[in-house]
Amino acid sequence: MKYAVIPVTPFQQNCSLLLDETTGHAVVIDPGGDIERILAVVEKNNITVERVLLTHGHLDHASAAGELAQRLGVPIEGPHEDEKFLIDNLPNQCASYGFPVYPAFTPTRWLKEGDTVTFGKESLEVFHCPGHTPGHIVFFHRGKGLAVVGDVIFAGSVGRTDFDFQGKPYGDFDTLASSIRNKLFPLGDNVEFIPGHGPNSTFGRERESNPFVGNYA
Repeated sequence: MKYAVIPVTPFQQNCSLLLDETTGHAVVIDPGGDIERILAVVEKNNITVERVLLTHGHLDHASAAGELAQRLGVPIEGPHEDEKFLIDNLPNQCASYGFPVYPAFTPTRWLKEGDTVTFGKESLEVFHCPGHTPGHIVFFHRGKGLAVVGDVIFAGSVGRTDFDFQGKPYGDFDTLASSIRNKLFPLGDNVEFIPGHGPNSTFGRERESNPFVGNYA
C-alpha cells in the first residue's frame, strides 16, 4: 500500500489517498474541499476510488465528502455517529468561515471502535478517539504501520479542545489525552501517522517529545 497527501481548503488540511497498488483501488480520507484537485490525482493515476472516509465532522475535513462521493458513485463511511450534529451543521460551518457552502449529508455507514474498512485487498482498523470532537475516529493500517489521525495529534501538538456548539463545549483535553495515550501510543513507537495538518510524525517521537502528551507532560 502507498499513500498521497493532497492539501485542501485554505486551512491546508491533509486529505489522504490510500492506494492498494495490486488492484489500483483506493480510499479518499477527509476531502474537506478542492474536489477538482483530488479528482485530478485520481484521474492522473488511473485510480478506482472505492470509498470516501471521514475522521470527524469539521468543515475542512468533511465539507466536500457528499459531493465527491456522489460524483464518484461511492459510499461515505465514518465518522462515529457522535459527529452527526457537526455534519448536519456543515452548511453553517462553511458560511461562518467563508468556505464554499456544501450541503449536509448522511454517511452510508457510521463507524465505531473495532470496525474495519476495506479497499482492494487492504484493510483499515477503526479506533474511536474522542476529545477533539466526540465522534472522532482514527484509521490504522497495521501491515504498513500507518495511521490517519485527523486532528487528534500533530507533530509536536494535539487537537484543539475549546470548540463549542450553540454555546455548549464538546471538546475535552483529558479525554483527548486518554485517546492518545491509551489507544494510539500502544500501537507502537514505529507507527507513522498522517495528521490533519502539518508534517507526518511517529507515535514514538510524540511519546518522547510532545509537550501535551509526551512522557514528561
